[in-house]
Amino acid sequence: MPGSIGYVIWFLGALLEAAVVVCAIYKGVFRRYLCLNLYMLFSFLVSVGRFQVLNLYGLQSPEYAYCYFYSDALLTIFLYLALITLYLHVFDEMNVDKYVRLAAVLLLAGTALFSYGVVQQSSHRIYSHFFFELSQNLYFVGLILTYVLWGAILKLRETRAQLIQLVLSLGIYFSAFAATYALRNMYPNLQFIWASIAPILGCLLPLSWAYAFVRLSPEARVAPARLAVVPR
Repeated sequence: MPGSIGYVIWFLGALLEAAVVVCAIYKGVFRRYLCLNLYMLFSFLVSVGRFQVLNLYGLQSPEYAYCYFYSDALLTIFLYLALITLYLHVFDEMNVDKYVRLAAVLLLAGTALFSYGVVQQSSHRIYSHFFFELSQNLYFVGLILTYVLWGAILKLRETRAQLIQLVLSLGIYFSAFAATYALRNMYPNLQFIWASIAPILGCLLPLSWAYAFVRLSPEARVAPARLAVVPR
């Protein structure tokens, strides 16, 4: 992400991530969506850490590459866990918490094993390649799980506006990054374009979550007629 515009986008993304946490605390929903807010806080700290490594070693250095791929994998895992907590919110009246958590752990472990298997077949078996593969696969898993969750929201007639906003924005975010990974694999010669798109996409999720915390009350409801009609 070289150039002054890239630094501006980077700074804006970090500022929005911090704003999400501040807005959540101000509106009293930090604990309600604890994992989501911890993800944003961790993402902000990662942005600061990456900037420090970039200043010390440079954009093309192996130190920055390792820092980026390792931290990206950790962020993706954290975001996956945040998605699972949204499942718990949607199914909070059905007493299925332990089953959701067990399924989440098994799915995460299965994705990690699959990613490791892919790397084992590669001629360059290095840890950074594994973490890249894990991040890529988790984005696709997250995309599928988000749409499954949206289907459950429609089926259960969930009307909490703030929760719906959080789920929809996460679905758009996963969709955008999954598409970026797919295009990166199809057109590897356009790495500069994909590297430029990622920071822009990274600003959308905190912006949407900040809006959800500031403008939507936790108990605010949307009219059922505004949701898609799902036949029983």
